[in-house]
Amino acid sequence: MGIKNNLQLKEFVSFVRKEFYHIIRDRRTMLILLVMPVIQIILFGFAISTEVQNIRLAVYDPSNDISSRKIIDKFAANEYFDLLYRLESLAEADPLFKENKADLLLVFSAKFNDNLYNSGKASLQLIADGADPNTATIITGYASNILAAYQQEIIANGEIPYQIVPESKLLYNPSMKSAYNFVPGVMGLILMLICAMMTSISIVREKEQGTMELLLASPVKPLLIILSKAVPYLTLSAVNLTTILLLSIYLLEVPVAGSLFWLTTISLVFILVALSLGLLISSLVRTQVAAMLASGMVLMMPVVVLSGMVFPIENMPLPLQWFSTLLPARWYIAAIRKVMIEGLDIAYAAKELGILAIMAVVLIIISLKKFKYRLE
Repeated sequence: MGIKNNLQLKEFVSFVRKEFYHIIRDRRTMLILLVMPVIQIILFGFAISTEVQNIRLAVYDPSNDISSRKIIDKFAANEYFDLLYRLESLAEADPLFKENKADLLLVFSAKFNDNLYNSGKASLQLIADGADPNTATIITGYASNILAAYQQEIIANGEIPYQIVPESKLLYNPSMKSAYNFVPGVMGLILMLICAMMTSISIVREKEQGTMELLLASPVKPLLIILSKAVPYLTLSAVNLTTILLLSIYLLEVPVAGSLFWLTTISLVFILVALSLGLLISSLVRTQVAAMLASGMVLMMPVVVLSGMVFPIENMPLPLQWFSTLLPARWYIAAIRKVMIEGLDIAYAAKELGILAIMAVVLIIISLKKFKYRLE
């Protein structure tokens, strides 16, 4: 009985050893098991933050008196704010927000100090970009806390209950609907996953079933075969884009404030980027499971965490900010917010559209060459 148990134990150990060998020899499995958790903890540990830092501050101070200067100094000394602009007129503020150069504008009323000490009350306007209502709310909350602290300071030095009344104004989203923020992000996520994941799985499935060789043996050129795989998903992505826009407008009440033509053009360029990524993935993996993991884990997680869809990119460490510039979804979401939510002219989204176009061309060339190399 003991000899039999020892034999079974040895067989069990040999099977365990064999399984370890299989795992160690499979580099993709090792990457998933050992490297992916490290990447996830780094991304989620550093990229996800409810704090908003490096807030770009602009100030319009027509009174330029002792109280307004003290308040400005308090903002400049605060760790969350970077005082970058002192405006001579309110007309200078509009280009700053349109070009995404400022996050908050302080507008002091005329004779701010006189109103505060003579009537006990002075007004101050806080203007923020409401395209991302969560961030705008946090920013105005920080500013209100600084103003409240200064108010308590002057009350402690006098007998009159002085009151500073901040009035918050959110540009592009006065009703503070969260849908204004997540609709562009969801558009980027859905289009990326559908195009990249389904294209890669479709081509890899042909390889697994052995039908790809039959297709390539036909008189049709390989490039046309690949295009025939991509066209249905391009069409489905266009249908999904239309559906998302209709639901956003009529169900979520998020209007298309800018040009529908340029919104569609930007989306189609992004779809081409996603399709080329799917083609690239299909040339690098051999199984549908690997294609699904590569598309889902490698694309979905960075899109959610690093594209600005949920968390402000400015809050992330510099290495993650640099890495985010490689993500097509970052540029797509930024462009859609400018055109769809803020209603800006295409000139303000030209940078994002240009980067997406370059990515599309580069990825298509690399994907086709890589695919041809794999076939050879």
